[in-house]
Amino acid sequence: MESFSTLLRTASRAQHEEARGSAFIGDLLGRKLGVEAFARYTEQLWFLYGALESGARQLAADPVAGPFVRPELFRLTALERDLEHLRGPGWRTAARALPATLEYAERITECARSWPAGYIAHHYTRYLGDLSGGQIIRDTAEKTWGFARKGDGVRFYVFEEIPNPAAFKRTYCELLDAVPGDELERQRIVAECKRAYGLNNAVFEALGEEFPLTA
Repeated sequence: MESFSTLLRTASRAQHEEARGSAFIGDLLGRKLGVEAFARYTEQLWFLYGALESGARQLAADPVAGPFVRPELFRLTALERDLEHLRGPGWRTAARALPATLEYAERITECARSWPAGYIAHHYTRYLGDLSGGQIIRDTAEKTWGFARKGDGVRFYVFEEIPNPAAFKRTYCELLDAVPGDELERQRIVAECKRAYGLNNAVFEALGEEFPLTA
């Protein structure tokens, strides 16, 4: 029988590939955009991880979502340090969420409040995605805009408390496989995972409109 972690990964593969193939990310990785585009993306992540980590605090003792609350994953402090570097000391007063970002953050908050298993879908798509694919963005940012290796500006992508990402991902998959619930509940979580990717892709689309593709 297929494990739940495998089901989650395979069922959301198309949405994951769509995220990787977004015009904005393609242009960013193609080193066609300026540092302001990277800073704007980092700003959107701050709003999203604010929702995720606020939810984590609420769910730490929850029997379903609680096991996923792992402080070594938390990114908010790193994001704030990056934004201080990218935007200067007044960055908080100038920070603004795109409408797509607000919609995404509101859905995370809603799941944290009323459906812990749905929160797991958002936790999985964000943290494991940034732990894996985020390293490509970090490397590109360092080379394109001269950030110190794993330093200010790209600390979000540096999981200092996870020295062995492969081992961590195996443990995470074991947690997914142990999520309680019947087949219907698992299918609902898969659907929420797909929704999370869709919300993420909408943020990329909005960023692409703000920073149009260069020739």
